[in-house]
Parts: sequence; C-alpha cells; structure tokens
Amino acid sequence: MIALLRYQAALLLRSQRWLPPVILYAAFLGIGVQGGQPVLDSLGYAAAALLPVAAWLVRICVTVEPPAARACVAAASGPGRTHLARLLVALTAATALGTAATLLVTLISDPTTTDHHTRVPLLPAAAAGLLATLACALLGTAVGALTNWPVLRTPGRAVPTMLLAALLSAVATGSPAQAAVSGLVTGSQSGKVPAPLLPLSAATALAAAATATACTLSSRRST
Repeated sequence: MIALLRYQAALLLRSQRWLPPVILYAAFLGIGVQGGQPVLDSLGYAAAALLPVAAWLVRICVTVEPPAARACVAAASGPGRTHLARLLVALTAATALGTAATLLVTLISDPTTTDHHTRVPLLPAAAAGLLATLACALLGTAVGALTNWPVLRTPGRAVPTMLLAALLSAVATGSPAQAAVSGLVTGSQSGKVPAPLLPLSAATALAAAATATACTLSSRRST
C-alpha cells in the first residue's frame, strides 16, 4: 500500500494539475482573510473554502492516469486498493493545504471576538480551526469520491455534480462542514472556543462510506 501511495502522490505532483486548486484556495484566502480580523471568523472561512478544493483534488487524483496505466496498476495491485490510494493521496494533500492555511490564518488574525472586545485563547482557537479544516477536507473528499470516476464516468456529468454537491455540503443545514464552520462563527461572537468533534466524527463516517462505495465500484468498473 505504501508503494501505491507513493506512486499516486508522484503522479499528482508531476502532473502539476494541483496548481489550479491551490491557487484558487490562495485567492480565496487572499480575498476573505485579512490581518487583524477575528481569529475564529477567519479560521471558519479558511475551513469552508477548503471543501471544494478537496473535491477538486480528488478529481485530479482519480483522472490523472491514462486508461492503459490505470488498467496495469489495477491488474497488479487490485482496482479497489489502487482507488483507495488515490483517495488517500487527495485527502492528504487537502489536509496538508488546510493545515498550512490554518497556521497562517492563526498567526495573522486578531485573537478576539467579532466585536474585538473579548480575548480568545489562541491555541484552543487554532485547534478548533484544525478540527474544522479536517472535517471540511473529509467531506470534500467524500463529495469528490461520489461525483467522479467510477461513480460518474463522464466529465459533463461529474464536474457540475461535484461543484453543486460541494456548494451544498458547505452551506446546507445539517452538513458537518456547515456545523463546524458555524460553530467557529458562533464562538467568535460569544468568545467561547468550540470543539467541533461531532461534525468531525460525522464527516469521517461520510468519507469512509463514500470511499468504500467508490472503491467497490472501481472493482466492478475497472478498465
């Protein structure tokens, strides 16, 4: 499995197809996060913006191989294991990107509430931001897994569905990502740092179910 992860990570890095989502994420942060803003509000924005980026990274990882190469790797290692490696690499890349953004946002933000009247403990705020970021990365991975190959096999259906699902996952009531982000925003208003463990648990369960579904289908639809 380690060899598969290395192979898929090398494909992602060498393709340079990761540049557009990373640049887009940097642009989101540049527009929405400014130095001196309340830390929890900024961390919530950074976490929410990661969700569509995570789904995009999944699409890159599951489509970067030429069909012939995909068939060879699937024959050697099994289509399910190979697809699992793709999804894990995408999740790792999204998590690393989100972690770096969380640390940067924490450093440049003001550790106060929205009205700048109450201090917010910085380390607990950073920890809450990391948990929310991980929840969004997991949910974005789930969206990407269920809206790309092998579930949806044509770009004309996959890309619009992925974008719509990512948007709904970020804003819909009951979504783990929406719960984690809204918890940060509410905490910024009250001065109490949340611990988004429930949204993280729900996002983990959804990502596991989506991954299992996609890997099972990859075994049946491998080329």
